[in-house]
Amino acid sequence: MKEINKITVSQFANAFLAGANNLESKKEWINELNVFPVPDGDTGTNMCMTIMSAAKAVSELEDPTMKTLAKAISSGSLRGARGNSGVILSQLFRGFSKVMGKCDEITTDVLCEAMQKSVETAYKAVMKPKEGTILTVARGAADKALEMVEVTDDLVYFVDEVIKEAELVLSKTPDMLPVLKQAGVVDSGGQGLVCVLQGGYDYLLGKDVKLTIGEDDSDKKPKTPAEVQYTYHTDFVINLNKKFSNKNEQELKSFLESKGGHVRVNWNGDEISVSIRTDELGEVINRALELGVLTKIDIKNIQTEYEKTIKSASSKKAASEIAGVTDSGSKEEKPENKEPEKEMGFVSVSIGDGMNSIFTELGCDYIIEGGQTMNPSTDDVLSAIEKVNAKNVFVLPNNKNIILAANQAASLCENKNVIVLPTKTIPQGITAIINFIPDQSVEENVSRMEEEIKNVKTGQVTYAVRDTVIDDKEISQGDYMGIGDSGILAVDKDMNKVFIDMLKEMVDDSTAIITIYYGDEVKEKDAIKLGKQVEEDFDSLEVEVQPGGQPVYYYVASVE
Repeated sequence: MKEINKITVSQFANAFLAGANNLESKKEWINELNVFPVPDGDTGTNMCMTIMSAAKAVSELEDPTMKTLAKAISSGSLRGARGNSGVILSQLFRGFSKVMGKCDEITTDVLCEAMQKSVETAYKAVMKPKEGTILTVARGAADKALEMVEVTDDLVYFVDEVIKEAELVLSKTPDMLPVLKQAGVVDSGGQGLVCVLQGGYDYLLGKDVKLTIGEDDSDKKPKTPAEVQYTYHTDFVINLNKKFSNKNEQELKSFLESKGGHVRVNWNGDEISVSIRTDELGEVINRALELGVLTKIDIKNIQTEYEKTIKSASSKKAASEIAGVTDSGSKEEKPENKEPEKEMGFVSVSIGDGMNSIFTELGCDYIIEGGQTMNPSTDDVLSAIEKVNAKNVFVLPNNKNIILAANQAASLCENKNVIVLPTKTIPQGITAIINFIPDQSVEENVSRMEEEIKNVKTGQVTYAVRDTVIDDKEISQGDYMGIGDSGILAVDKDMNKVFIDMLKEMVDDSTAIITIYYGDEVKEKDAIKLGKQVEEDFDSLEVEVQPGGQPVYYYVASVE
């Protein structure tokens, strides 16, 4: 290929769109690089929705200049940023745009300077930067740019060498983060960044790349596992009437996996417990009947339930406005509030009818429905803040992957004092708002709430989506996992055993109360039964059982 010494504004816009589309095409693969084998690995989705917000802004430009292009990339990604990986990506774009916006064309000198500013900006945005992440890959690429700018003016050669270095650094991320090495994966955020760079480079090489932007992913609510792919979710028990072996178990599991997803098979003596989401319910049932008699059959039409929820949304609009509840993709504006502005108000991220009700009853002004698998964007948080009629607004992210986006929203808000409390879980958020005292100052409340959330331990029970080894625990697909604040605490094929074992790792001499929030797939009677078992095993502690309604996680436990 002939040498290229400069890139025009239209060429750079196309390169950016090509990079965005390349990331979009690989987002599910990037999601699967998630270290924890949980059904909510969403790095690829978050990065994709972030860059697609910017790509939409770029595609809408008419006769762009480098300045307007830079603004579209920076503003679009900042407002569309979701999750830690998405926020860091937006900060990389922000730094890059500061340099490119001052130029008429891109040369190796400009590209090198922009990459230095990109990394500098992103590192400053993260309070405690961790190596072995997207930041490390970005810095490796920027360091290589410094080296190459002294060697060549050819952008093709320059970019090729930069990408090779980024890939090399990415391959070394497992050596920097032991958890990556044990899981056998590279950093997912770093992989996403490489995909963006490679897409832009493919355009530069003249390859056939996609430049159009389809449906705006930035405005779509990320779907929970119950909303996608399959029509039915069924659980049942097979009472075996023939011999059954480990080989038969694997054959059954393989068959079920070919007919659906989220498969769990638990063989215990003469019984096999099965859970699956599928479109081929008849074939699943017929195969099970070949092995024995079916009992405890529970079948839900996921699509019908979801459609009913959507159809009823308009009828609930008034109630939602009163409660201040929105979803993370909502763009609907509330009528202007003419009441006098109060001193302090709250925005909370929450998911599940039960969890939402708790926050509303405790005085939360506005709820952004989101969390795991549904990280709200910076713009979602900013929009919610603006709807709260208060001078000072406390934001409860309630998820470690939302804190950066909340902080970014706070920095963009110009007419209110926004305080982001570092709540990493729903139980921490509940504790924070419980300890709010209206008659005290903002500073006094912040001090007390931040101190109280340190006393909350959170445990969550879900299932593994793949085989792996983490924290020296061997995990098989379909196993139940009890995940604490700092890692996986328990693994087993019995959900209740996992929950109890998880609590044993969390409870200590200072513990006074255990609160159990059961999810949307757990029956009330089963949750109450588990609560009684917890009372027996921890007879000196107070135990509460409440409906949470959260997806993905069967149980969330608060230990205080």
